[in-house]
Amino acid sequence: MVTANNKSAFQDDHQWLASMQSAIRSSEELRRVVGLDAVGSDATEAGADYGFPVFVPREFASRMRNGDPSDPLLRQVLPVDSEGMDVAGFDSNPVGDLQANVAPGVLHKYSGRALVITTGACGVHCRYCFRRSFPYQEAGSRSDAYEPTMEYLRGRPDIEEVILSGGDPLTMTDTALDALIEKIEAIGHVRRLRIHSRMPIVIPSRVNSFLTRRLQHSRLTAWMVVHCNHAAEIDEETAAAMGRMVDAGIPVLNQSVLLRGVNDDVQTLEDLSRALMECRVMPYYLHQLDRVSGAAHFEVDAERGRELISQLESRLPGFAVPRYVAEIAGEKSKTRL
Repeated sequence: MVTANNKSAFQDDHQWLASMQSAIRSSEELRRVVGLDAVGSDATEAGADYGFPVFVPREFASRMRNGDPSDPLLRQVLPVDSEGMDVAGFDSNPVGDLQANVAPGVLHKYSGRALVITTGACGVHCRYCFRRSFPYQEAGSRSDAYEPTMEYLRGRPDIEEVILSGGDPLTMTDTALDALIEKIEAIGHVRRLRIHSRMPIVIPSRVNSFLTRRLQHSRLTAWMVVHCNHAAEIDEETAAAMGRMVDAGIPVLNQSVLLRGVNDDVQTLEDLSRALMECRVMPYYLHQLDRVSGAAHFEVDAERGRELISQLESRLPGFAVPRYVAEIAGEKSKTRL
């Protein structure tokens, strides 16, 4: 079994932690970095973030088109005035997370699997984030070394898969992540570990040698689910990061969100699926937007989404067409659209 030697883990963590520390943290700085001197018609007033601070790694910003306010990557992370609108049907708990918070740090919605909220930290703040208002301080259990979480998991022998989410679990250091995985490995009825993370996309150096070895040699069968919405998010370093996971025997799936002005046309979705295939990553889900407050301007009509999937089916092999789904509060599975 791989263990986190403190010195080697620190060395592996150094590069990506430096990227986190140097991330862009204001809309003004983001505009400067991407060459937007003037405030656009749908941009926020200076400093406005609607309670959800800007956080954008410079690696991700470097993939944006300079001087283009309509760049699809920029649109995902730059606050706009539309976020301040109160729109009926959009609220702070769009997928029923609070109702599913059955124990500190645990969301249990679906049969056979439970989700562990590891941290509120993320490698990028996407403006459509469905947990942008989630009460991490109240719902988590890190201060108790995850013991309430483990107690719940130990008491539910029907749970065979644990999903690490957040925030983003890969914003934890290797040492902290190793300790958490070790706790889960000690629960005999758990067989699989799934990690949901945007870090391999936005800060690819996070996929370091310790992480791949740790997952490769775990007692648990490890799966990685990344989050990429546009082919422009995949550069050489990102492709290499996903390749390191695949080469280590860790299956990698991608889930996207259908976003107005980002990927709501068939050519963009086709290009994304082809870019993922080149990286040996399976297009898994295309999510209908979760109706979180502040994100209404991203919503695409479901009928348009079905039309896009139909068009993709005529252009791509079946395994490259993502399942178009919605997460509906209280339902026992994702809803196919």
